[in-house]
Amino acid sequence: TPIPRTLQMALSGIRELSLIATPPVDRLAIRTYVSPFDPVTIREALLRERFRGGQSFVVVPRIADLDGIEEFLREDVPEVRFVVAHGQMPPRELEDIMTAFYEGKYDVLVSTTIIESGLDIPTANTLIIYRADRFGLAQLYQLRGRVGRSKVRAYAYLTTPNQFQITKQAEQRLRVLSSLDTLGAGFTLASHDLDIRGGGNLLGDEQSGQIRDVGVELYQSMLEEAVAELKSDSGGEEERYSPQINTGVSVLIPDTYVSDLDVRLSLYRRLADLSEEMDREEFAAELIDRFGKLPEEVKHLLMVMRIKADCLTASIEKVDAGPKGLIITFRNAAFGNPAALVELISRYPNSFKMRPDHKLVIKGIWPEPEQRLSAAAKWTREIAGLLTVA
Repeated sequence: TPIPRTLQMALSGIRELSLIATPPVDRLAIRTYVSPFDPVTIREALLRERFRGGQSFVVVPRIADLDGIEEFLREDVPEVRFVVAHGQMPPRELEDIMTAFYEGKYDVLVSTTIIESGLDIPTANTLIIYRADRFGLAQLYQLRGRVGRSKVRAYAYLTTPNQFQITKQAEQRLRVLSSLDTLGAGFTLASHDLDIRGGGNLLGDEQSGQIRDVGVELYQSMLEEAVAELKSDSGGEEERYSPQINTGVSVLIPDTYVSDLDVRLSLYRRLADLSEEMDREEFAAELIDRFGKLPEEVKHLLMVMRIKADCLTASIEKVDAGPKGLIITFRNAAFGNPAALVELISRYPNSFKMRPDHKLVIKGIWPEPEQRLSAAAKWTREIAGLLTVA
């Protein structure tokens, strides 16, 4: 069933996705036609179904439209027996009408969308939808599924008004439905509906989350990481993490430097994917070439990205820098080359200290945030280099 939000959740990995592409034996695809409401065509369709011993549905979008269809059937198709059903009828009366139609006492059932799900009448194989432009793609797909439920060829006529032109989106919905009349086309139809309607209002004012601030692409990336982590029982957490660098400096691309928000977001995304020092240098050169001299905030940002790369190399989870020193927290309280780390600590006995909780303390006097950032860059690079020591 084409429900865009459900499909979007399946594509994101939140929900499982399975496709049933094999129809029942001898099941035939429904022939679908989209055209303005033509009394002659509708009369022929209803009479053809009656003469081959079948039944028909005529569906309208509103209860107010029922009277016009009743009048049309009485005047233009007097040969058929029809009955009317809608959701405002008493339950007992509605049940009697549906039972009588199921037993074949009527040729045509004129109704609102109450028949769109849960109805299985094998003898009903012609569907007329009045004002199909007022229905959503999911509704039209469900309604079309009410016919063609046996080995007989079924027909669906989606009619539009003659008096005025339908909206562009309604025309797109009808064109998609008429083009996808093969069996098992539900997933493809859902994909088209996702394109037309979108995956839900993620950025509206009524949303209470942070998606509007972080952007849809970053949200999707975070969502994929979270889903992968849950599916692997936290296995992904061991492979990927983001070191925390706390130095007190301002790290960002200011809007006075790059005014366009979309461009700034794309620059952040590109920078996050750069793992090599050469790539970051080329990125900085590109910024200078496109936007001019680098502001201090951007220089700090580039340095923080370099520190993060060294932290990933050295399995450092967190770096806290203050006026009187650094505290380095190793991931899982372990380091790849403990002997080299011990030797480094012994070389600076007055400055280096390993705490009982396996956090490394580096003493220093760095009153300014820029000094702390430089110290963090220096010592994380030094510690990362210990892993290359033979």
